[in-house]
Amino acid sequence: MSSRRVQILVALVLTALWGAAIYVAHANGHLRFLDRLEATLTDLRTLARGAQPPPDLVTIVAIDDTVVKRGGRYPLPRADLARVVDAVAQFKPKVIAVDLLLVDPGARLGDAMLARSLAAGPTVLAAAAIFPTTSDTVARSSEGPLAALPQAERFLLPLPAFADHAEVGIVNVATGQSGSPLSVPMLFRTGDKVELSFPLRVASRALGQPLTIAPDHLMLGDRTVSTDTDFSLPITYYGPRRTIRTLSAQNVFDGTLDRGTIENRIVVIGASVSGGGDFFPTPFDALMPGVEVVSTAITHLVAGDGIVRDRKVHVADAFAAILLPMVLVGLLAWRRSAIGLIAAVVVVMAWAALNLFAFTHGIWLNAATTLAAAVPPVAIFTGVQLWAGSRRTQYLTAKSRSLAQFQALAVQEWLARDPDFLSEPVRQNAAIVFIDLSGFTALSERLDPDTLRELLKAFHALVDKTAVSSGGMITGFLGDGAMILFGLPRPTPDDAARAVKCSLELHRVVKDWMASLPAPYRDQLGFKIGAHFGPIVASRLGGSHQHITATGDNVNVANRLMEVAAQHDARLAFSDTLLDAADFHGDPHGILTGPLQTKVRGRASAVTVWFWHEEQQPGQTATEADAAGCELETRYRASGGGERSRTSPLAPSSKSIP
Repeated sequence: MSSRRVQILVALVLTALWGAAIYVAHANGHLRFLDRLEATLTDLRTLARGAQPPPDLVTIVAIDDTVVKRGGRYPLPRADLARVVDAVAQFKPKVIAVDLLLVDPGARLGDAMLARSLAAGPTVLAAAAIFPTTSDTVARSSEGPLAALPQAERFLLPLPAFADHAEVGIVNVATGQSGSPLSVPMLFRTGDKVELSFPLRVASRALGQPLTIAPDHLMLGDRTVSTDTDFSLPITYYGPRRTIRTLSAQNVFDGTLDRGTIENRIVVIGASVSGGGDFFPTPFDALMPGVEVVSTAITHLVAGDGIVRDRKVHVADAFAAILLPMVLVGLLAWRRSAIGLIAAVVVVMAWAALNLFAFTHGIWLNAATTLAAAVPPVAIFTGVQLWAGSRRTQYLTAKSRSLAQFQALAVQEWLARDPDFLSEPVRQNAAIVFIDLSGFTALSERLDPDTLRELLKAFHALVDKTAVSSGGMITGFLGDGAMILFGLPRPTPDDAARAVKCSLELHRVVKDWMASLPAPYRDQLGFKIGAHFGPIVASRLGGSHQHITATGDNVNVANRLMEVAAQHDARLAFSDTLLDAADFHGDPHGILTGPLQTKVRGRASAVTVWFWHEEQQPGQTATEADAAGCELETRYRASGGGERSRTSPLAPSSKSIP
């Protein structure tokens, strides 16, 4: 298995362990900051879902500011509360739920009137649980399904005079870190007893069904009430305050209470007066009266339209906390490019859409835990990938710089576009230039290695600079020489012309360089250049380490032209084929002499050769230059030179290139 695969496997395992650890820690009551995040995300999902009409099951009779202004004080006198209960009872509601704590005695007559009113109809009274801290605590000191119930120090129960005529339920709600009620506990316990919640008592009485406590849910008759693992009922709001039908208790005192809003419905009597009663922030409202929160829970229980957050949903949360970060890390590892990033973003968007879809259809999948499980490993893995990518980029840049020392820039770019370039040999026309130092071998026997290396390095630098500036490609430095190709990575019409230009420039710069050397070196060294044009076979040679080169008869001819130049006291020899292909019209600083018909080693047929010299050496007169030209002409004829096709106005045996 490759090291990269091992690294990816390790990353996936660590990601899975991280996701599992986050889920377990949060499920056990740690990482409380995730509750605040979940509350915020829940509000956003609720707003995205929008307001919904509630089932027409509950009517709230509110003791509001209008009632307080009429009576002049709050809490409402017991006698007035009795009038409200009597007025509601006469319209035959299913149940009257009084969301007021009747724990302190009032006026004797008023208490007696209220007791009689409560006895007249089916009623449920609110009680409160007192906890050690401001928030509900969960104690797991006992075994069984009730171990996770909120454990109170004690209960504040209604006065016996009232409780004897009604059922009693605990009215506390559980708020999240944001202060918004997210659930209502259905069961509470102290050290010796368990009490039902106020909404559960009301729903049980309204439905006329007995309550059964199962290990992970509740049953109202044969109806399953889906609760969280601690027997709390998750709630989701229908809309802003007064979305559930709300009437002012002032209608009772005015005699305008409508039977149609009361009959056969659950009526909840509670306070919504400013400065009195409980108010909570919700997604739709900054201040929603507690009586509406309780009424929302009652509606969920009776209508069965609450949001589901049971054991199965928690299992799904656990899988999401483990699988989502693994998928994201896997995608980023699979494609370390924009494609992998886009795929990861698509997966996140799909997960968010699925989470929202589930929420709007009554399933509350935890979003905060999954994000906490996914974001850190993805961020860390992405950072590592970027760091590794930066290191790899630096490596490839260094490698490219190293490659540039062995391959021409044009060939590098071509190979980047077409990695299969010259994987199969290609026959084409090209211009070939060879240059070689003469006398270098004998000189190297007397020089120390460092001096020899610096001398050769300077020579190679001159050749490289000249070849690159002319658009040639050095296929290799052959010790004290070099081979330059014009026609790769693809042939162009001016390959021959650029080869001629390169040859002339090489002659000039190498001659000047040699003139700058110390006398012992200068006197020992010389150079020769051969240039030819014709068909070659371009290919890759080598095994695991390949290089690009050219082979064929014309490559051999170009190489042998250096020998021809040396034999005729010249430094630069052109083939007639190259000059014709270049349509060469001369150079103002040189003399072209020839042609010479000669044979070269390894080739049966003769080659027509032209030699290039400087027009006039320093200190040499024009007469001396003409004499030199005549001497060369005599040598050409003695060696079998043919008639000249390129005539010279300066000397009968040479041509001046104007």
